[in-house]
Amino acid sequence: MKLKIKIIGPKVHDVGYRYFLMSTAIDMGLKGFHARNKMSGKEQEVIALVEGDEEAITDFKAMVGAEKPEHAEVSNIAFEDCDSDVMKTESYAQICSAIQLNKAIPVLLQIRDGMNEVRKNTAVTPQILEEIKGLREDLQPGYATHFRQVQADVRAIKERLGMQ
Repeated sequence: MKLKIKIIGPKVHDVGYRYFLMSTAIDMGLKGFHARNKMSGKEQEVIALVEGDEEAITDFKAMVGAEKPEHAEVSNIAFEDCDSDVMKTESYAQICSAIQLNKAIPVLLQIRDGMNEVRKNTAVTPQILEEIKGLREDLQPGYATHFRQVQADVRAIKERLGMQ
C-alpha cells in the first residue's frame, strides 16, 4: 500500500519534520519513504510518500495526525492513495545523513577555530594562578583547605581532558 501525505502550515520547514517522519517510518518498518519540502503560495508544505503493509500505513497515518515536531505549526494534513515510486526507507535515511553532515561541517569548523582562539587566549592563565596564590594566603585557615581541594579537583579534570 502507498500513501501520499501533505502537511501544510506556517511552520513545517526547518523544524525537523522530515526527520521526525523518517524516524517513525523506520520504527514502524515501512519499506518505502520519501519526504520533501515545498512552498505553496505563502504556506509551507512537507510532502511525504510512504509504502508498506496496510497495518503499518494505518498506524503511520494515525501518528502523523496525532504528533508533530515540537516547533512545528500545522494548519492541515491531507492523505491520499498514490501509485508513485517510493524510495527505499534505508536509502532515504542515508541521503538524510549525508545532508545533515554537510550542514554540520561548517559549524564544526567554526567550533574548531573558536577552540584554537581560546587556546591562544589561555596564555594569561599563569598570571591568574599567581594572583590566586597571593589571595590564598589571605584566606582563613578553614577556607584554604577547601580551596586546595578545589584546585586539586580542577587539576584532575584538566588532566582527564588533556589540558595540562
